[in-house]
Amino acid sequence: MRTMQDIVKKAQLSGPQKLVVAVANDEHVIEAVEMARKERIIDPILVGDQKLILDVLEHLKIAKSPYEIIDVSDPVKACEEAVKLVSSGKADLLMKGLVDTAVILRAVLDKEFGLRTPNRLSHVSIMEIPTYHKLLMMSDGAMNTYPDVDIKQEIIENGVEILHKIGVKQPKVGCICAIEKINPKMQHTLDCQELMERNQNERIKNCIIGGPFALDNAINKEAAIHKGVTDPIAGDVDFVLMPQIESGNVFYKAMMFLAGAKSASIIAGAQKPIVLTSRADSKETKFYSIALAQLVSKV
Repeated sequence: MRTMQDIVKKAQLSGPQKLVVAVANDEHVIEAVEMARKERIIDPILVGDQKLILDVLEHLKIAKSPYEIIDVSDPVKACEEAVKLVSSGKADLLMKGLVDTAVILRAVLDKEFGLRTPNRLSHVSIMEIPTYHKLLMMSDGAMNTYPDVDIKQEIIENGVEILHKIGVKQPKVGCICAIEKINPKMQHTLDCQELMERNQNERIKNCIIGGPFALDNAINKEAAIHKGVTDPIAGDVDFVLMPQIESGNVFYKAMMFLAGAKSASIIAGAQKPIVLTSRADSKETKFYSIALAQLVSKV
């Protein structure tokens, strides 16, 4: 897959799944949900204050008849109800609406009815960037703040699983640092060295880990050659592993707002993928995120 439309087309082929939106009275979210419904990617369930949801549907001139609406006015209880629908099998996918991320994640991680697994949750984004020759995944720019090497391994494993599900059989993972050499004074380069050793010893499987890379030589072959970087995956990575949340967040927003990228973002590591996008993301980004979640959920 080279474009976001490739993801959309494959999601369409797999047939619709039930998507439940927690605290659904958000215009951009409902616009994206309606786009996905029309494309036969999902069948929607909206949980939240029914009056507010109906007001949004009326404002957007969207017919209410295709929508199942569950009236729960309290945002905390609405998140709990939405999560229960997914964990019980009555719905297939979860999406965050107009509610703080911390609130929905508390419901997701609830020991009684949540969607937790032994895996760490991590945020992944897949981007179509005009200047790159294929889709590029990044993690983590929204959830894990300052991961140590063990957490980075879990982030890699989550991302690799998503890439496998969209057809990348042996993902190339580039560890992003400030420089291209191991430096004992720079912890992220040491983490990269350790992750590569774990990969070579098959503690991290089904991918190829390379680095350390500065961003230019991870995604640009000429830059790698010019700097004398000989790692075989230089300039051709499928997945950029960010050293901490600031790097990931800045990279994501630079790609979206300066480089004209298209993207899809989900939370990986739960029983089902969770659509969790930024409030500043467009309806198209939210639509692509729904398509990605539907696709990786069914595979």
